[in-house]
Amino acid sequence: MKPPDTLLGQSPLFAQWNAAERSELARRAVYREFEKGEFVAHYGNPWPYLLLVAEGAIDLLRESEEGRSLIVATIGPGEVFWGLAFFLADAPCVVSLQVRDATRLYLWSRDGLLPFLLENGKATWALCLLLVQRMQRASAILGELAFQPVAGRVARLLLDHFKDADGSHLKRDLTLDEMAARAGTTREMVCRALYNFSDKGLIHITRTEFQLTDKHGLTRLAER
Repeated sequence: MKPPDTLLGQSPLFAQWNAAERSELARRAVYREFEKGEFVAHYGNPWPYLLLVAEGAIDLLRESEEGRSLIVATIGPGEVFWGLAFFLADAPCVVSLQVRDATRLYLWSRDGLLPFLLENGKATWALCLLLVQRMQRASAILGELAFQPVAGRVARLLLDHFKDADGSHLKRDLTLDEMAARAGTTREMVCRALYNFSDKGLIHITRTEFQLTDKHGLTRLAER
């Protein structure tokens, strides 16, 4: 794992402070380790912190009263996240933060970080830019859920994962429930969409992997 000073220096937010200030920020941070499946914060609870992921990944999860889940985003190494209570006292967290992989992170409380933000306009501006980017992403998700059919959302999910795959083969490391949570639907609808893609010759499905056989066709479906 990268030393705290190095990690902070590579962050768009923390890089706005000089080396001495970053050392002081690193000294004030609380270091935490979490195992897969643990929660860093729960939906509805005030959480007045900002975190920086050092290793691992955290899913931003929203659950309905019916038990359905939506993974709004996943944050990984070098990325930051904050609770609403970091800005507005006692405001409830709008998502749960669930650890996707074994994760190491640094935490700053609102009271500990606010004096540094108030004294550094560039850092405050960098945090504002991150807020705008998150708002843009939230708007895109709402648009997809409101206007894009389930098949298009599942197609987009597959294409996003194929970007990181080696060639046209994608290991099936996501369960149907996880795919449903990312596409904002149910496991039954995901299963139906996948086999519909297979029937159309867009992908080939085996027990262990997906093979992309018609990228252009899958892309057209995702953009429909």
